Amino acid sequence: MLVGNQTWVFNQRPAILSTGVVGGPFEKDGRLTNDFDKFHEDLWMGKDSYEKAQTVLLEDAVDIALRKKALKGEDVQFFLAGDLINQITPTSFAARTNQIPHLGLFSACATSTEGLALAAMIINNSGADYILAGASSHNASAERQFRYPTEYGGQKPPTAQWTVTGAGVALVGSGRLISSPHPRITSATIGKVIDMGLTDPFNMGGAMAPAAVDTIQRHCFDLKIDPSHYDLIVTGDLAEIGRRAAMDLFKQKGVSVDDEQFKDCGLLIYKNEQGVFSGASGPACSAVVMYGHLLNEMKEGKYKRILFVATGSLLSPLSFQQKESIPCIAHAVAIEYI
Repeated sequence: MLVGNQTWVFNQRPAILSTGVVGGPFEKDGRLTNDFDKFHEDLWMGKDSYEKAQTVLLEDAVDIALRKKALKGEDVQFFLAGDLINQITPTSFAARTNQIPHLGLFSACATSTEGLALAAMIINNSGADYILAGASSHNASAERQFRYPTEYGGQKPPTAQWTVTGAGVALVGSGRLISSPHPRITSATIGKVIDMGLTDPFNMGGAMAPAAVDTIQRHCFDLKIDPSHYDLIVTGDLAEIGRRAAMDLFKQKGVSVDDEQFKDCGLLIYKNEQGVFSGASGPACSAVVMYGHLLNEMKEGKYKRILFVATGSLLSPLSFQQKESIPCIAHAVAIEYI
């Protein structure tokens, strides 16, 4: 199963059996409206704090993914998920609700692929029949923790990104029990923490680009394949600045990645006129775009192989206050429709 130094190959081909994709009111006005299962009409979602509202997003996504396969929480062995907020409390409270044995994860905005890779690893080794893997974020809760509360009205530079309000969950199960075509997880590359010394919390894309390039390069090296093996290589939330930086780094390293082949979830979810600065971010960014829009396009035959590379900035309010630079990570998961 281990190929090279960082890559797992899953011979059982665990399948993504269903997904749950939930968004907020701003996401409803975006490009991918038809790829969501549910939208909330306001950021509060019937709760008295944005953090509690974020829990609702994840609870809804879990419920939708289970209902699509007529399963209940007790049918699922593990719930692997995480978010950005202090000690991943929105996720922990969602786990309190669904009562599925829980492994809390944190790779910041790379949490979606961390969970998907671990779910595939466990199922590939007969450690579970069903696992839910997911991630969530909320624009207002992230702004309150990492920058300024939205009520403050603080100005942002063009390099800033807009945190997605949403949650995306995938129900992963054994590929041996599935005969019809499904999106299947065939391999995963676990990334290293890369820190190029950047310190600007309003330029996450530039900070994360080297980690994304390193993981993609390692994935191809371990498996002895060319990037052209994939119909699409999609990063999590590099947005405009980070995507351009990644393309420059590919050229410097002699890695041939086609401009049309290399997409970013942070540039796919919103319309240009929505004013999201450089693009979107947040753990939910990659989760909702992959589990909604891109899996739908796979099922429609547009893509057969996608390398899904979520990216995360591992800073915290504490590390920023102590004037640390921004360590970043990216994990890659190969998904094939077979």
